[in-house]
Amino acid sequence: MPAGDLLFQPLELPCGAVLKNRIVKSAMSDSLGDGRGNPTAEQIRLYERWAGGGAAVCIIGEVQGRPEFAEKPGNLVLRPDSDLDALRELARRGQANGTQLWLQLGQAGAMAHPPIGTPKGPSAIDIPGLQCEAMSREEIAAVPGEFAATAKLARDLGFGGVQVHAAHGFLLSQFLSPLFNRREDAYGGSGENRMRLLLEVIGAVRDAVGPDFPVALKLNATDQIEGGFGNEDALEVVAALDGTSIDLIDISGGTYFPGAKSASGSGGKGPYFTGFARQARRRTGKPLMVTGGFKAFQLAVDAVASGDTDAVGLARALVLDPDLPDKWQAGDGADPAFPRFADAPEGGITAWYTLRLTDLANDRETPGSRDAVSALKDYNERDKKRASQWNARFYAL
Repeated sequence: MPAGDLLFQPLELPCGAVLKNRIVKSAMSDSLGDGRGNPTAEQIRLYERWAGGGAAVCIIGEVQGRPEFAEKPGNLVLRPDSDLDALRELARRGQANGTQLWLQLGQAGAMAHPPIGTPKGPSAIDIPGLQCEAMSREEIAAVPGEFAATAKLARDLGFGGVQVHAAHGFLLSQFLSPLFNRREDAYGGSGENRMRLLLEVIGAVRDAVGPDFPVALKLNATDQIEGGFGNEDALEVVAALDGTSIDLIDISGGTYFPGAKSASGSGGKGPYFTGFARQARRRTGKPLMVTGGFKAFQLAVDAVASGDTDAVGLARALVLDPDLPDKWQAGDGADPAFPRFADAPEGGITAWYTLRLTDLANDRETPGSRDAVSALKDYNERDKKRASQWNARFYAL
């Protein structure tokens, strides 16, 4: 079999679900919710486009169970009083063409957006750009049930699976980090204690959705921050995950804590975390996915052919070309041309790609003359407007 064909072979998960190929649109915060936690017509269209482009799975980033701990006011909130009809339509149209649409279950914890939430994490933090209170034992005890209720509702609405977010500095990632988790109870200290909440969440989610529904996990290989969660910590978690009902481990890295490298940061060219995946293979028999740095067809093919990973997660490549999987399979599509940004402000590149998602959702094929500076300005103005809508929806007396 030609190496390139391996990328388009089905992948069966432990729960019995089958992915039609090995290409996954990894989770991004698309910021296309309506500011009240519900999907918009544009967001539904975006995922319909990705489904039509040939990805096996698309993952919607940062779907919240509770509005108090959201990452941004463009996130979805999934609970019984959400717009369930719009969510069902999102699930239906986002799963055309044999694509599965999964929800990434998030809780931002200390990274909750202050204009719309109450930042709380495993330990109190007071550093420039980030302040939060420590969670009580009662608040920690409630977390697994909150994730489980959101996952069950996702299944009931027709979504194809869920991904538990334990990466990029959000709540479960914070608990795993020895830098940000300084608790002295059963949820802090040793690696075993720091992963306790994560394992409780996984167990509760599986109990809620049953044995045949895909439950994935996003895990950092490293926080890329001194004193934080590193490769050895991550390998301990991978070994523990081998004894759980997780169906797919999505390996990423980086954190959004102030001053740290972003999740898309890398110290070199090419895929960022295939080396870690190679080590993880020796610790688990679970299917692996690697996200980050796959900018060309051959890089994706080589990663799967090497056996280091079972699937590749694409994000920005699919923002630039939502039909990329089909083009790669047909052999008639070039690799996407990634833009270069000179002197981009902090957050400007992420804002540029986020607004490019808005273009795709409105069937605008080119981003025009937008630069990173103007993108960041437009992005922040949109968030400010949505923050007032969020607060009116969730906190009005």
